[in-house]
Amino acid sequence: MYKGNEGITRDFVATGIVVHGERVVLVLHRKLKRWLPPGGHIDTPELPDQAAIREVKEETGLDIVLVADVEPAGFSHALARPAGIQLEDIEPGHQHIDLIYFAKPLGDTTLTVSDESIQIGWFTLTEMRSMGVTDEVIAWSQKAIVTVNAVCP
Repeated sequence: MYKGNEGITRDFVATGIVVHGERVVLVLHRKLKRWLPPGGHIDTPELPDQAAIREVKEETGLDIVLVADVEPAGFSHALARPAGIQLEDIEPGHQHIDLIYFAKPLGDTTLTVSDESIQIGWFTLTEMRSMGVTDEVIAWSQKAIVTVNAVCP
């Protein structure tokens, strides 16, 4: 049963899970003190897929291409379909609607730490588990590895 959303604010954000072989790039977020894939707010008048590409570039230095389906009708105004959309509690009364995209790097895979991060790196699922990465991030990373490697062997 719908209970309403009085007093809740929501922002749209985009996340790019970038896969290189069996590794995913994660950043140790300076403010949140957690390992996360790069991502952030969708700026006006930006489209969600553009935001994912921009956020990955800003937070990692990587140029990427999204690995995504486009609506099957094939019209030119169709957008890249996110691999998932989820609602994230950020703080009491504030949530993010996160459009999650899978991607692969174009060219150089050298990473650059941004002002928003403490560390950055390419990590396997096993390494993520030993680093205390959340089950949610590991599950998305695993799905991204399988998807990207199947589409782009």
